[in-house]
Amino acid sequence: MTRFRTLDDAGDLKGKRVLVRVDFNVPMDQGRVTDSTRIQRVLPTLHELVEAGARIVLLAHFGRPKGKPVPAESLRPIAEATARELGRPVAFAEDCVGETAAAAVAALKDGDVLMLENTRFHAGEEKNDPAFVEALAANGDVYVNEAFSAAHRAHASTEGLAHVLPAYAGRLMQAELDALTKGLEAPARPVVAIVGGSKVSTKIDLLKNLVAKVDALVIGGGMANTFLHAAGLGVGKSLCERDLAGTAQAIIEAAREKNCAIILPVDGVVAEEFKAGAPHHTYGVDAIPDTGMILDIGGLSVDRIAAAIDDARTLVWNGPVGAFEIAPFDQGTVAAARHAAARTKAGKLVSVAGGGDTVAALNHAGVSGDFTYISTAGGAFLEWLEGKPLPGVDALRQKA
Repeated sequence: MTRFRTLDDAGDLKGKRVLVRVDFNVPMDQGRVTDSTRIQRVLPTLHELVEAGARIVLLAHFGRPKGKPVPAESLRPIAEATARELGRPVAFAEDCVGETAAAAVAALKDGDVLMLENTRFHAGEEKNDPAFVEALAANGDVYVNEAFSAAHRAHASTEGLAHVLPAYAGRLMQAELDALTKGLEAPARPVVAIVGGSKVSTKIDLLKNLVAKVDALVIGGGMANTFLHAAGLGVGKSLCERDLAGTAQAIIEAAREKNCAIILPVDGVVAEEFKAGAPHHTYGVDAIPDTGMILDIGGLSVDRIAAAIDDARTLVWNGPVGAFEIAPFDQGTVAAARHAAARTKAGKLVSVAGGGDTVAALNHAGVSGDFTYISTAGGAFLEWLEGKPLPGVDALRQKA
């Protein structure tokens, strides 16, 4: 298992200019940050660097300005929000390279914090242009990556800098990498994965990778309907990608070859319309009415998932197993999530979850704090599960 360079390897940082790449692409409304979760999760690293006497220079992107300055996508209000969360001043420079940035960095004293303007205001950022990388690097002595959620992109500030400055994972990145290593790279076995969501088409690579790595794969949500259809079962008016029946069958065959058990719903909660409180009944998957839609898994399916979790030592979860956004079709996801949380709290399960809908579902179930680790990195988390290389992560690996 390859080790990553972390702050523990960085040595004395007093007086050093430390470029910290963060992902502060946070929700905004009328110029104010409405959810500061991403800022809060980086605070341990920032406090550690402040106490070490580093001169901290924050690099971040916001929105999609496409290489040109867009006033509405300035990081200035995010710098102000960061100062509030950090409990100390955060200076702001109106550019991330050039004389403006250099002057702001030169004014820093040990323990000071500065945020540079949106890196995506320059076309060289997303192009990973070497000249832009050098311009960014001119303001730092050390590079720290705290932006796992942007690590799947080979941009100047997420990957390029790691090749021209001494580079380390920050504490949030370190926690993410440790959790994902425990989830798939070096897990305690047996490993069970739960994959849900609406469509197979968005998770083909994920499913193909997981069947080669886990001992059992639970498939739920709308995507399970495609597998049921592929098995010759009627799914009524349920969401179903009928043209992917062959793909579903190929995944089942690959799982059989890898000795990975596929766990599909055996019953479903069915309604004739998709709305909160719609009349509903539970049917076996071999008896779904032609006019019905499967909107959640039934009690027997929940029991099967619970049994799989009981057998597991590691759980990886991506995607809800029902339409959790509206009652009563949230019950299957909530029940499975709470069972996994209870096993985790009892010390019997390592549970790693991630993806936007997954985080929302676990928050809805009230168990986010009980999982071993919940990743807020959408695309990067999914690409890791798919087995794809993450340039921003690979650049932090220790060389043999």
